[in-house]
Amino acid sequence: MAAGSRGRQPWGSRLLGLLGLVSVSVAAAAWDLASLRCSFGTFCECDFQPDFQGLECDLAQHLAGQHLAKALVVKALKAFVQDPAPTKPLVLSLHGWTGTGKSYVSALLAHYLFRGGLRSPYVHHFSPVLHFPHPSHMERYKKDLKSWVQGNLTVCGRSLFLFDEMDKLTPGLMEVLQPFLGSSWVVYGTNYRKAIFIFISNTGGEQINQAVLEAWRSRRDREEVRLQELEPVISQAVLDNPHHGFWRSGIMEERLLDVLVPFLPLQRHHVRHCVLNELAQLGLEPRDEVVQAVLDSTTFFPEDEQLFSSNGCKTVASRIAFFL
Repeated sequence: MAAGSRGRQPWGSRLLGLLGLVSVSVAAAAWDLASLRCSFGTFCECDFQPDFQGLECDLAQHLAGQHLAKALVVKALKAFVQDPAPTKPLVLSLHGWTGTGKSYVSALLAHYLFRGGLRSPYVHHFSPVLHFPHPSHMERYKKDLKSWVQGNLTVCGRSLFLFDEMDKLTPGLMEVLQPFLGSSWVVYGTNYRKAIFIFISNTGGEQINQAVLEAWRSRRDREEVRLQELEPVISQAVLDNPHHGFWRSGIMEERLLDVLVPFLPLQRHHVRHCVLNELAQLGLEPRDEVVQAVLDSTTFFPEDEQLFSSNGCKTVASRIAFFL
């Protein structure tokens, strides 16, 4: 499929559209259709149709300031998809400050990996607030989640599971996923090694910000910040956070996360990039007064340096609408 055949839109407004229709209930409604289309889920690719050219083009054009995330995600995905017999599912954990692009990237992955994008019955999106709101119901949630993952992998081994806001998820629930994330050949009679699991959280964001700030103070370019510097502090932040879904988790102890993907804090020129992209999406010519107004209304930190956007690019779309 050609790079532009699925269409590309910038960060803010597009993310709302991509995520708006995704829920467990949507996928559940598609269960019968999925079973008919792919009755041999272990081997069937279902509507999995990766477009790496489109993904890389979209990331290069619209994802501001995330050299590590771009490289890590594309490299891990290509290696996984090109392996005809992976020994375990691909497990990515996205970490960073709010508005840095974590949800945007996860939505893009669904869009460019599955023909139906986020509407695909093989893409499953979970939110703690929507799907696991009551800690007192944890045992029921565990049973339901295990059955849901197992049942959908039986229908289609090439499935994508997105878990948002892991830092708001009651610890313990994710333990039911541990058997699915390892390197066993079959779990509960289900071959699951071609599945992809993506976990998203803000945990580690402060530590990532501090590392990038120290690099800036040392006159190092942000592109010189390496994964090896960030992995240990992200892992420790997860282990130290009693509100994170992986707190005291066997998933962490067994090192079942294949890649920790850090999202760096965004500086003023990155926010400007987001504003220009959003204006282009609206079909408007760049207007210096609008761009400057959005930048002037954005809060930056630390107090002395005023270096990083406190909300990344998260509020760019709404701010543009205010200043037009």
